[in-house]
Order: sequence, then C-alpha cells, then structure tokens
Amino acid sequence: MEYRAKKSLGQNFLKSLPALNMMCEQGDIKSFDTIVEIGPGKGALTQKLLEKSNRVIAIEKDRDLVDILKEKFPEEIKNKKLEIVEGDCLDFKPEDHIKTGTYKIIANIPYNITGAILKKFLSGDMKPERMILLVQKEVAQRIVASDKKESILSLSVKAYGTPKYVMKVAKRFFSPSPKVDSAIIAITGISNNNLNTKEEENRFFEVIKAAFAHKRKVLRKNLEELSSIEKIDSVFDELNIDTKIRAEDLPFFVWMKICKYL
Repeated sequence: MEYRAKKSLGQNFLKSLPALNMMCEQGDIKSFDTIVEIGPGKGALTQKLLEKSNRVIAIEKDRDLVDILKEKFPEEIKNKKLEIVEGDCLDFKPEDHIKTGTYKIIANIPYNITGAILKKFLSGDMKPERMILLVQKEVAQRIVASDKKESILSLSVKAYGTPKYVMKVAKRFFSPSPKVDSAIIAITGISNNNLNTKEEENRFFEVIKAAFAHKRKVLRKNLEELSSIEKIDSVFDELNIDTKIRAEDLPFFVWMKICKYL
C-alpha cells in the first residue's frame, strides 16, 4: 500500500538500523516488558520491539497507517503480542491497557508535541519506568542541559527522572527528511521521589515558572513574585547562593532545596 507522510501529523519515518537498534538497547527490553510506542508509522521500530518484547502497545492517530500496521503484523495482533490503539497519544490512559506491572515508552515521537508528551507521561499517575525518545537534537540538548544552562524543560524532566543524551541521528536518516537533525534521549529512574505530593509538584512548577519568567533579571528578583525579599535573602544565605545568579545557572538539586525553604 502506497503511503505519503502527512506533514500535519509531524510524520518523519526513521530508516536508520543503528538508531533503531540503539533505541531498543537503551530500552533494556526484557521479554516480559510492556512497551508503549507512540506514532509507530509504518512499523520499523515496532518490528524491532516485537523481536524483544511479548507485549507492544502501538498508539497511532493516522487511520491509513493503522491499516498498514494491521496488514504488516496480523499474527502478532492475533496472538495479542501487539495491540494497536487508534487515537491521539495525549488521550491514551495507560491504566486502561496495562493492568499489571510497569511499562516503558520507546518511540520516534511527533516533534511538535514533545513537551506535551513529556508532561503527560512524566506527571501522570501511572508513569513509565523509562522513556527512550527520538526528538529534535536541539530539544535533546536542552533537556540534558548540555551547555550547563538549565531551563523549565530540563528541570521539568529532571524532577521525575534522569535524562541522558544518547546519540545524534542525522536528518538524512528519515523519510521525508526533516529540516533539522534529531537525537535519541533516555530518561531513566522515573518516579515520584522528588515530588511526593500534588502540593509539592504544584509548588515546584510555580517556583521554576516564576524563576524563568524574565530571562534578563537575576533569580532573586524573579522570585519576588512568590515571596518577600527578606525571605528570599534568608534562603539564599542558608543555601549559599550568589544573589547575582540567574535561574539557568542553578543546578537541579539546589532547586529542590529552594522549593523546600521558600
């Protein structure tokens, strides 16, 4: 069946065998693992996942691709090794499909909803134990703060797990070829350990949003939106933070302390 990628759905199909293998390797897939794949496309990664896991749930929004996948994997669907969920991944409820144990997400995701996907699965009630994602290279670098500059995005990910930049995947390894290079990232150790309650979670995001609200201002000035300058100064003093520091220059573990003290 002839198929043309739909730009509106952010479709860029991966055709690099080393990249596909690396995603599976980083997923540390065991036969009993439940793997959730977002946007399986024509099933190149799906095929690799099915070689390693006995249960793959593929979420596909495009009806034409659902038909291609059904045609490609009839046996796997019949023996319930592969479940195809037709719909938007942002509407997917893990608890409706995974009744026992945890799950892993391994996917070449639509880049225009990277932030929304991270937020949904990392802050959801039923979190994956790890996420192996193919994203835009620039976004991957921001998530791991490769330049040692934190952002709301990098801190939002680090609040739930440990992100790692795995490898670059050049744009020529996609069909159609996107305008920019991509990269594989791994987020492991996903848990609620840093943010135990909804209250702590809400407070953390309130603090970092205020802290990054005005990039030209120093952190101390931005935090005045949340607390008195006397309180902020006492926290800075207690934690030995330079009053001239900007939000992007503060490492994640210090943010957790600031949220506790403020």
